[in-house]
Amino acid sequence: MIFLKAFFVGGAICALTQIVIDKTKLTPARIMVGIVCLGVFLSALGIYQPLADFAGAGATVPLLGFGHNLWKGIKEAIDAQGVLGLFTGGFKASAVGISAALVLSYLGAHIFKSKMS
Repeated sequence: MIFLKAFFVGGAICALTQIVIDKTKLTPARIMVGIVCLGVFLSALGIYQPLADFAGAGATVPLLGFGHNLWKGIKEAIDAQGVLGLFTGGFKASAVGISAALVLSYLGAHIFKSKMS
């Protein structure tokens, strides 16, 4: 059942994002930044955590989940370090995911011998 929940919630998030891409003249970069900020905003309001608990990876893997992860890291760091945590919490919370993306992209570029166009 958890797979169905993840599939439908993740699919709904992606479908809504695709509608925004198709119906607006916003660039994909602006849409992606907006989605991450929306994830932070929904997490700050306490709305996103119940969705993440319900749908698992369907809610935590999309960019909304990245914003949620940033918020959790910032919140924990502020509780532990005060105002300084505002600047360090997001980096600590997202370091593993960003590092993995960079390393895997680098390896993929070498394995498939990509070239600049």
